[in-house]
Amino acid sequence: MRIRIAFQAVLTAVALILLAPAVAHAHGDTVKVVVTGQREGHVTVDLTWENDGDAVEEAVAATVNAVGADGSRTLGPWLLVRDPAAAPAGWTTAESLPPGAWTVSVDVGFPALGHGTLEVGVPVVDPAPPTGTPGPRPAAPTGTQAQPPTPMPTPPPTPAPAPATASEAPAEPGPGAAVWWTTAGVAATALAGAAVGILLRRRRARG
Repeated sequence: MRIRIAFQAVLTAVALILLAPAVAHAHGDTVKVVVTGQREGHVTVDLTWENDGDAVEEAVAATVNAVGADGSRTLGPWLLVRDPAAAPAGWTTAESLPPGAWTVSVDVGFPALGHGTLEVGVPVVDPAPPTGTPGPRPAAPTGTQAQPPTPMPTPPPTPAPAPATASEAPAEPGPGAAVWWTTAGVAATALAGAAVGILLRRRRARG
């Protein structure tokens, strides 16, 4: 079984080698490599034939390498894959570059030779805020904000009337006083009548 798989791989490689000259003869012998940039860290590349500008539609064997701006970081080699979001000539990488400045190099070995480089910058993406975080409360529209009620002034307590003292309280006549005034009136009337009677008698006696 292993011998059969190995034999098929050899036949495929031989077929590609034999097919490469025919393809190159039809479009030229050089692949134009244009590194167009990056999308969310994935390197984007356009592959066309140098002579006629047609997109490379055949299988491609190409590697991508990236070196950091200070030369201390290197990434790759990565393989180029078809970019479904681009035109027929678009290719990209399954891997993504971390944020920073990178020098990207692309080398194509099949179906023809090609090379391209570009300085690529990957920006830092701020993380999305966690779900459920309350946002700022909207301000109330001008003129509609409810005002707190104005407290009503509390009337001062009414002082209780002071109790009347014995000297200030008016003397109310009791039943004894009423009897005394009645007796006195009767006596005065009797005396006045007696006096009038005496005067009348004296006048009659004189006359």
